[in-house]
Amino acid sequence: MSKFLKVLIAVSFIASPVMAGSLGLGRAATPDEVAAWNTDIRPDGMGLPVGSGSVADGEEIFAEKCAACHGDFGEAVGRWPVLAGGHGSLSDARPVKTVGSYWPYLSTVYDYVYRAMPFGNAASLTADETYAIVAYIMYVNDTVDDESFVLSNKNFLDIPQENVDGFFMDDRDKVEYPKFSQVACMTDCKATVEITKRAAVVDVTPEETAAAAAEAKMKVATAEAAEPEATPALDAELVAAGKKVFKKCKSCHKVGEGAKNGVGPQLNGILGRAAASQDGFKYSKAMKAEADAGLVWDEAKLRTFLKKPKAMIKKTKMSFNGLKKDKQIDGIIEYLKSVSQ
Repeated sequence: MSKFLKVLIAVSFIASPVMAGSLGLGRAATPDEVAAWNTDIRPDGMGLPVGSGSVADGEEIFAEKCAACHGDFGEAVGRWPVLAGGHGSLSDARPVKTVGSYWPYLSTVYDYVYRAMPFGNAASLTADETYAIVAYIMYVNDTVDDESFVLSNKNFLDIPQENVDGFFMDDRDKVEYPKFSQVACMTDCKATVEITKRAAVVDVTPEETAAAAAEAKMKVATAEAAEPEATPALDAELVAAGKKVFKKCKSCHKVGEGAKNGVGPQLNGILGRAAASQDGFKYSKAMKAEADAGLVWDEAKLRTFLKKPKAMIKKTKMSFNGLKKDKQIDGIIEYLKSVSQ
C-alpha cells in the first residue's frame, strides 16, 4: 500500500468536531495532526517557521538541489521555469514573469519551495535550507545585492517584492460585467474606421522592416571592417579555465561549430561585433537601444557587462547575475576569443 493511500485512509477517519457530532464519524483532529497539515505561509508572515539562511549557503544548496532544472542563476534549463530576470518587462508585449519581476509576495516563494520542492523529493528541505534558497533567489533577482545577506523569520517582511502593488482584488462584477452585459450593437456601430497602430511587434510593416535590416547590416559591416592588424596569441591556460566557467553560460548561449541561437544569442565572433546584431535573435528593447547608441562588444565593454549585466544595461532580459571574480572574466573572454578565431 502506498504512503499516500495510508495517509488518505488515516485522514478519512479523522473529522472535525462538527462532523463527528452530526455524522457520528471519526474524531476531532489533535493539535499535532492539525499542525502537520497547517504549513502554509501567508503574505503577512503568518506560518513562517523560526529559522534563517544566507545567500552563500543558498547558492550551494540551489546548485545541488535546484540548478538541474532552474539553472545555476535561475535562468532555467530547457523548458523549466525561469526564476530570475524580467525586471520592468511586465508592460512589454512578451513579459518575462519571474520571482523577481512578477511574484508579489516572498511568502509565496517560501511556501512553494518548502512544500513542493525539490522536484521528486517534495517537502524534504529544512526550514533553514528553505530560507537559504529563498535568499539566493532574492540575490539572483537583485532584490538583495550582498552575498552575506541572511534571510530569517525576523526580517522576512522587510524587503518588498518589485511587483507588490501589481495585484488587486477582482472587480469584474463592477467593471467588465456591466460593460459587456449591455445589448450588443450589430449595425452602423461606428461612423468611420481608421488604422491607429502599426504591426511593430512582429516587424511586418514593410518600410520599417527594410530600414531596420539595412541599419543592422551596416553595423555588422562596420564592425567587421574594424579588425585588428594582428591577432595576439591565446593563453592556453586561460582558455581552458574559461571553458570551465562557460558551463555557467551554456544553458543559454552556444559557441563553436554549428552554434545556434537559443535562450540567448550564439556568441561566436562576439568580440568586435555590434550589439544586437546576431541574425535571427530577438533582442530586448534595452539592448536594441544600446545598439542604436553605438555599442560594440570590445574587451572593456564585455568585461563590464560580465561583471554585472544589469548595472550596465538595466533592463536587459539576461537573468545572469554576473561573475564575481576577475579571473573568471579573464577566462571567459579568452575562451570567447578562441571560438571566434
